[in-house]
Formats: sequence, structure tokens, C-alpha cells
Amino acid sequence: MGKRFDGRVAIVTGASRGIGLAIAERLVSEGAKVTLTARKPEPLAEAVHGLGGAENALGITGKADDEEHQAAAVAETVATFGRVDMLVNNTGINPAYGPLIDLEHGVVRKVFEVNVLAALSWTQQVYRAWMREHGGSVLNISSVAGLRPAPGIGLYGGTKAMLVHLTKELAVELGPDIRVNGLAPAVVKTKFATALYENKEDEVAANYPLRRLGVPSDISGAAAFLLSDEASWITGQILVLDGGVTLKGGV
Repeated sequence: MGKRFDGRVAIVTGASRGIGLAIAERLVSEGAKVTLTARKPEPLAEAVHGLGGAENALGITGKADDEEHQAAAVAETVATFGRVDMLVNNTGINPAYGPLIDLEHGVVRKVFEVNVLAALSWTQQVYRAWMREHGGSVLNISSVAGLRPAPGIGLYGGTKAMLVHLTKELAVELGPDIRVNGLAPAVVKTKFATALYENKEDEVAANYPLRRLGVPSDISGAAAFLLSDEASWITGQILVLDGGVTLKGGV
């Protein structure tokens, strides 16, 4: 495998496991240094160790929507690795299942703050600290739930729809030196998505033309491509990674 990211540095939020960690692993395998963020210190430390320790990775604990945490993580990344060329906004929460009409406003605000506002804020932080002067690439992890109605997870889908629009808007604003793209996965077998397939994986997968659910490595390769120079003429795009399920109207 080539070293497309030699000399480059990435911040990946929500990266102690699942899709975020898979993306970090792919970037490190291709030469990047990475900063991982997550709320819990123990899984984060394990993730950093698995990436080769301090030589390759830095772990910073905090809440994704905490602006002080964001600023500190960006500053420590630049201080440690000298730059920040790539940002992957992967953090997302979905604490509420059920109809939108029944949701408490406090829950709605929190999901919006983590899934949307935090992505904008992280982008602002890396822009001010490095990318405004040096350029870079931003990748937002959205969802197929943001592309069409998603009964039961409508709030989550609504925030991911906003993230899609945010991606396109920032791509227009930040070009030509900063590219902004997104990924929209369907169900990927992670702890985060367990409720969508636990004890019914075969039933759920039967709705997919490729007859299986996604795994984190299905996402990490596409992420690496969009972050790389091979995608240098791509910005403001949302790549759907769904095993074909949206061809049939599903999420």
C-alpha cells in the first residue's frame, strides 16, 4: 500500500472505536499522524496503543461539542505534530428513538449540538489554526438517514441532513484550498448501530442488494480516498456507502 499521507496530520473525532478508529487506522497505515478524540480515556488509550503509540497517534479526551476541548485538541495537535492537514468529523449521537412529535426539546438540542454544531466548530478551529494558511481536507460522516425520511431515527436523520448541507456550503466557502466532502453510510456493524441490527442481522441484510451490512473497513477506504490528493477535484460531494439499500428505498 502506498504512503499517500506521508508527512500529513489528521484529527479524527469520535475515534476510539468503530468507523472513526477504522479511518484512523487506514490513515496511519498510509503514513499519517493522527489525533484521536473521544469521551472515555481507557478506550482512547487502547486505540492510541493499537496505532503504534505516541509515534503515530495522540489521544485527547473530551466532549466533541465542548469548544474548549476542540481548541485544546487542535492546539496540541499542531504543537505535537506541527500541522493539521485533515479533519474527520465522525462524532455522532442518537439517544432518542421514536417519532419526532414525542421528543423533548432538550434531547433535540443536544443531538443537534453534537451532530451538527460540533462539526462546524471543529472545522472553524482547524481553519483558524492551520488550514486557512495552508489548505487541507475535511470529511464529514453523515448517514443515509439524512438523505430521506428515516422513521424511528428521524431526529438523527434530520441532523445528518443538516450535516450534508453544511458540507456543501463549506465546500463553496472554503475552496479552492480546502476541500470538504462527506460520507453517507447505511447500517455499519459497530457498537453505535447495534440497535438497528442486533438479533436480526440476516433479516436486515436481506434488504440490501449486496446481502450484507457494512463493516468499518468499508468506510475507511472511501474516507482515505476523499481525504487524499487523488480526490483533488472533488469537493462538496456526499458519497453513499450503502450496499445498495437506498436503491430499494431503505435506510
